[in-house]
Amino acid sequence: MGTVTLGVSIAVPEPYGSLLQEQRAGFGDPAAYGIPTHITLLPPTEAEADALPAIEAHLAEVARCGRPFPMRLSGTGTFRPLSPVVFVQVAEGAAACTWLQKRVRDASGPLVRELQFSYHPHVTVAHGIAEEAMDRAYEELSDFEAAWTCASFALYEQGADGVWRKLSSYAFGGGIAAVPAQGAPIDEPAATI
Repeated sequence: MGTVTLGVSIAVPEPYGSLLQEQRAGFGDPAAYGIPTHITLLPPTEAEADALPAIEAHLAEVARCGRPFPMRLSGTGTFRPLSPVVFVQVAEGAAACTWLQKRVRDASGPLVRELQFSYHPHVTVAHGIAEEAMDRAYEELSDFEAAWTCASFALYEQGADGVWRKLSSYAFGGGIAAVPAQGAPIDEPAATI
């Protein structure tokens, strides 16, 4: 059946998701429109396509054991010079993200993998672009603030075109996730998956 490239992340809701995506594009990051604005729980990971049912069952169990938590973004940070990334910092919710990503990659599940770097929850706003543009991203978003209650996470697949598309959402406590689609006004009802 072949392999698929999967990722697990927490979507940044509207209006913040589109705002940060537009900013990322404005800094010249060519990946901006192919990656929904998010906080990574599992970085791009190759998996056998026929393992998807087991992966989805595993993620549903991780979500069932989780509970909604406050998430707050504030200011910018960077991984430079180690990695060419500027990000918006997770000021509240980092411990919950760390707990979740450990459960997603748990040795008893189908998504076991080692990380290249220590886990550090963040929202990428510039990656691999000119240093001047990275500096601009760092400065222009230094006063960025956003807060919401995180109630779910999602499984994404990267297409052959490089675009990440949501496969499933997982609400904490085991319900069906209602995540606002990126680009939808915040006062509209959320689409259910």
